[in-house]
Amino acid sequence: YPFFSLSELIAHLHPPTQVISHEPCIFPFTYGDVTYYSCISTHSDFDWCSLDKEFQGRWRYCTGLDSPQCVFPFIFRQKVIHNCTKEGYILNRSWCSLTKNYDKDRKWKQCSP
Repeated sequence: YPFFSLSELIAHLHPPTQVISHEPCIFPFTYGDVTYYSCISTHSDFDWCSLDKEFQGRWRYCTGLDSPQCVFPFIFRQKVIHNCTKEGYILNRSWCSLTKNYDKDRKWKQCSP
């Protein structure tokens, strides 16, 4: 992978000691040829996110506040949904889509209780 030099990769393998950036994670972001909807640990022992829609080397470690965000409204089973929904979730919990079209992208997260 040409995304990190050896020194950058080694830096990734050790716990962060620098102050965590307050710039927001950008979701979704593209790293390599893959689109990510939440923090990832690729090439790192710690979850990180891109600070740009297309990864350009600007990143930061994630915190507990960097969870992916619901996108409203979204399409589910060809209907427009405006809030977290229990429809289609076998465990009777609410969920939301991470993209505008769940039917096409199938990216989701459970909503807070």
